[in-house]
Amino acid sequence: MSTLLRQHAEQLYAQELEELQKQDTGKRPHNWKLTPQAVVTYLTGGKLKNGFEVSPKYIGNKRLMEIAVATLTTDRALLLYGLPGTAKSWVSEHLSAAVSGDSTMIVQGTAGTSEEAIRYGWNYARLLAEGPSEKALVETPIMRSMKEGKIARIEELTRIGADVQDTLITILSEKTLPVPELNTEVQAVKGFNVIATANNRDKGVNELSSALKRRFNTVILPVPDSIEEEIDIVKRRVESFEKIMELPAEPPALQEIRRIVTIFRELRSGVTTDGKTRIKIPSGTLSTAEAISVVNNGLAMAAYFGDGQLKAADLAAGIIGSVVKDPVQDKLVWQEYLETVVKPREDWKDIYRACRDLI
Repeated sequence: MSTLLRQHAEQLYAQELEELQKQDTGKRPHNWKLTPQAVVTYLTGGKLKNGFEVSPKYIGNKRLMEIAVATLTTDRALLLYGLPGTAKSWVSEHLSAAVSGDSTMIVQGTAGTSEEAIRYGWNYARLLAEGPSEKALVETPIMRSMKEGKIARIEELTRIGADVQDTLITILSEKTLPVPELNTEVQAVKGFNVIATANNRDKGVNELSSALKRRFNTVILPVPDSIEEEIDIVKRRVESFEKIMELPAEPPALQEIRRIVTIFRELRSGVTTDGKTRIKIPSGTLSTAEAISVVNNGLAMAAYFGDGQLKAADLAAGIIGSVVKDPVQDKLVWQEYLETVVKPREDWKDIYRACRDLI
């Protein structure tokens, strides 16, 4: 068993990718490891002709994955856009793993991301000693992906300054990266493309210029449509976490996952699942990713500070930590929800008491 805390997608799902390659007899775009149809199967799951089961990585509208994969076969880049926790980075990683067999060509966007992180940098010791040369050049993930015909990933594109964002325009439109210091350029090999992610809840983000927007095809990833869909996502991701972390805890009961997802969905939408009670919405996003985190944290509590069985008391702190981001406004929202929605539910008495005791 691997001792790595988190393996790359192409390592973790190597067997599935290998089986898909064996069964995949269609025409593949240049430098792609799989056909577009097989990439979608890898993402959404399914049974192969030989009976092998491919697990779903994205649970939701299959058509969105088809649009995303189709985009990567064209000369337009792909922008995955949506609320935090809607699996944008997860989908980006798995797309890169399935298409290129390599999800590591990644640039993490921040307010401090510079042009050098996108275009290229220099080994300054070598630059001073020898002057500009190919040996002194420090390649970025984007430059390497252009040379190798692979998918490059840019996380949180809108966190990057607008002037730095625009360095992508030439790369995406001309498929070249000029290196004026060496009087040369890097031309992209077939198979190269870019997947960027951005969320629409960050404050102070940098809007994409209209010129850059035109170079992207945008796919909006929504929150899960139904409660059953969201429960399935949380269950699968939690099982994966348990396996990797080798927690000495029992698998979480579906009932506990359902309660967490119900709380998050109700507070997100501002109405109870039966549609009878309107409730205030807290300032946080309460995404599926946060629901997964709450259950994972609860499992750790149960494993090391409990009897190994996930209980309401193990989940309470995680729930409150996710909901109450603003200690004044969100605390009032949570207390009102606790008293008007959680307390009256007969089979929720334990979670009511656990949360009330912490407040």
